[in-house]
Amino acid sequence: MTLPLFPGAVAVSDLAVYDWEAADGNCGGSPHLHTASSEGYVVTAGTGAVHTISREGAGIHPLAEGTVVWFSPGTVHRLVNDGDLRLVVVMQNSGLPEAGDAVLTFPSRILDDPDAYARAATLPRAGEASADDRAAAARARRDLAIEGYLELQDAMRTRGLEAWHELHARAARLVQPKVADWQRRWDATVAAETERTRAQLAALASGDPGALGAASVSHGEAGEAERGFGMCGRLRTWDWPGG
Repeated sequence: MTLPLFPGAVAVSDLAVYDWEAADGNCGGSPHLHTASSEGYVVTAGTGAVHTISREGAGIHPLAEGTVVWFSPGTVHRLVNDGDLRLVVVMQNSGLPEAGDAVLTFPSRILDDPDAYARAATLPRAGEASADDRAAAARARRDLAIEGYLELQDAMRTRGLEAWHELHARAARLVQPKVADWQRRWDATVAAETERTRAQLAALASGDPGALGAASVSHGEAGEAERGFGMCGRLRTWDWPGG
């Protein structure tokens, strides 16, 4: 590794949460879960909440400027925007959550069909469609995720966490073909950074400066000129050295 990763081998993005109203009257993003990575929010502006489903059941966590909240893999989370909600999103595993480690809470009929899921989850890229068309596609995807989220809530009212675990099983089947690529990414970033720290601690324990002489500074390169359309809002992202 010739360039240092972002501290802790994480990645960050800047998120302006959607203000689109959903079928249940809440405004915000697409409910989803991550299968391998934890994620954290640092609220920089506005107000809202993150609605979650975890082993503790359903929860609502208010968000305002200065709030910090994070959650582990498997937690279903939905951002609700009560007014101009902006976040810095901190992603474990060198940005893996933005590289496919997410399953949207589409209805079970979609989750059980990998091809249907891929069609529903994929948005047109910049240059392939106008901004208005991309926004419409993102909103349609959000609405489909809300449909499945409401379906999940109904199932949990009758069957409890059994329905949540069934979502996990569907999610695991969907991401299974991607895991070999994720493993390569993890080995080249997180595992390599962990080994670098282990070696540095060993060097310092013996009084050796170790890697200190290779100190350097890196910058993230800005992604698209316009904010992209993410699952939960308009995203500003960066390309990370070594990512």
